[in-house]
Amino acid sequence: MKEIKKIASGAQWENIVGYSRAIKIGDTIEISGTTGQGNDEYEQTVAIIKIAEKALKELNADLGNVIRTRMYCTDISKWKLIGKAHSEFFESIRPVTTLVEVSKLISPEILVEIEFSAVL
Repeated sequence: MKEIKKIASGAQWENIVGYSRAIKIGDTIEISGTTGQGNDEYEQTVAIIKIAEKALKELNADLGNVIRTRMYCTDISKWKLIGKAHSEFFESIRPVTTLVEVSKLISPEILVEIEFSAVL
């Protein structure tokens, strides 16, 4: 059986909903939908990627191990702001990605949520 390692970030939602920020099973890492603070989609995307980067480091990985991002936003017309922030971290890594608009996220001030998949 493969070892399972779980990481918590201390976000209030983890205990309320009952989930882990990230889980590593063998060589695979999955990071839960992550949100971040910021005044707009760009700032929130940067904050989200930094949270994911911290979780990856706790699992002995880094952004270079990311193979997929799934991005959810509440206003698809702001895709260039999200894409700009994503590109600043992933331009040379180039994971596969999805960016879709959803009607709303867990709180009105949250504009972007991202999931990450990584392989060691």
